[in-house]
Amino acid sequence: MKCTDTTRWRPWGLPLAATFVLCLARFWVTPLFSSYWVDEMATLFVVRHGASHPSFAVAPQVPQSLYYALAAVAGRFLGYGEAALRIPSLLLMGVALFFIARLAARLIHPQAAWFAVFGCLSLRGFNYQAADARPYALGTCVAAAGVWFLVRWLDGARWRDAALFVVCGALLWRVHLIYWPFYLVFTAYAVARLAFRETGVTWRRVLVVFAVLGLTLVPVAWNAVALLGEARRHVITGLPTLRNLVLAVKVGFVATCGVAAFLLRRAFRARRPEPCDGTGLASPASLILIGAWWLCQPLSLFLFSWATGNSVFLGRYIGVALPGVALAAAAAAAPFVAEAHWKPVALAFGLGVLLLLGDWKHAWPRHDISDWRAAARTVNAMAADPATPVIVPSPFIEARPPVWRAGYPLCSFLYSHLEVYRPQGTLYPFPFESSPQAERYAAGLSQRTLAPAGRFLIYGSDRSAGFWRKWLAARPELAGWRSSRPGPFGDVDVIVFESPATCAMHAGN
Repeated sequence: MKCTDTTRWRPWGLPLAATFVLCLARFWVTPLFSSYWVDEMATLFVVRHGASHPSFAVAPQVPQSLYYALAAVAGRFLGYGEAALRIPSLLLMGVALFFIARLAARLIHPQAAWFAVFGCLSLRGFNYQAADARPYALGTCVAAAGVWFLVRWLDGARWRDAALFVVCGALLWRVHLIYWPFYLVFTAYAVARLAFRETGVTWRRVLVVFAVLGLTLVPVAWNAVALLGEARRHVITGLPTLRNLVLAVKVGFVATCGVAAFLLRRAFRARRPEPCDGTGLASPASLILIGAWWLCQPLSLFLFSWATGNSVFLGRYIGVALPGVALAAAAAAAPFVAEAHWKPVALAFGLGVLLLLGDWKHAWPRHDISDWRAAARTVNAMAADPATPVIVPSPFIEARPPVWRAGYPLCSFLYSHLEVYRPQGTLYPFPFESSPQAERYAAGLSQRTLAPAGRFLIYGSDRSAGFWRKWLAARPELAGWRSSRPGPFGDVDVIVFESPATCAMHAGN
């Protein structure tokens, strides 16, 4: 029996659309107005100062993305406020959802689109990209578009679709150098379609198209290899464990969707759904595409991290695989969902996502745990005197000797957060982490400047600020001083040091 595509809106179309809009408003729109996190402030630095700024010599990979051209356009026409600079990501994720829905209808079941959409919206990492002024939303959108045009080309053998696939493939690695594993997804699906004789496209045409794509990627590959030698300087996380891998691929989520669909069918004694023929769920190539999209990126980055000792296993680098997670969840549910039940099941799924993941304790949920904006306001309130010393450790791992030095310029990538949320007071740049050179500098600063001031502040990431709080509290010239931590500001810290005389003066007032 062939599955039909019934597109009647009643009775499920309107509640599905309303639930979808509410999910977008809650998960994508409300976080737009919250504080930038540190990498978003690096985006703003690239847009304002350009990729050729000399401070990028320490991290040449940072400005190498097509995304910054898009961010520059948004900044020019919309301004550089938090919401304005994030709007392109929100729009791109909307386009990505369109392609994902079309793929779910094509690969799994004509009625599975809504289920896949709400599956995406149930994933925090997916929603995070929509309110993030970083390249990841563009990467997800280009990847989804590339898969869609590849599927269309192998279905209809039209050269226009092949050309659009090549364009998307050529762009993807230029969005972010970490997306190299996704080309395994394209390749696996094309080979599967050919091997299972599920396409009218010949091997020769496939080889020609993929050869053209490969030629467009030669300059990017050359650049990536050149940067590989200094990868260790930019590692910010430890090697991943097997538990990290299992959590990243969200096996529990996929299994839960399948088990829930099975239990619902048993509970309501629903008729077993008829399988789609031809190009539906029964297609081995469709399952290979879904599995590759789901697993290739996390598995590749996991193996690369262990093979090189340079961990790149970060949630934002794996985010391009999250549509594959949603499609895998829909595929796991498909054997137990009859055609007439897809939309009510999707509606229940969407309402559950909205109610359970909406963070209803906060009227305006934050995009990220980092709240640099509120921290800077607190520093401004406590450092009204321009002479108040404010220690500002860099939040970037590249800020360490021999690159970092005493008096390192504040107008640089390593202190790009100060371009956005610059506090009052006299700023003293500190490195990302301690070193003998940094501690010698801090000792001299403590004796000559901090102790005579009577009050000073530390403004930076909780890791760096916490270290310098302990280190400075042990200095003999600061004996008897009191330190306090207003906040909280997520993983950003503000620490206030005050001498006994200053404390007594404030107590008297």
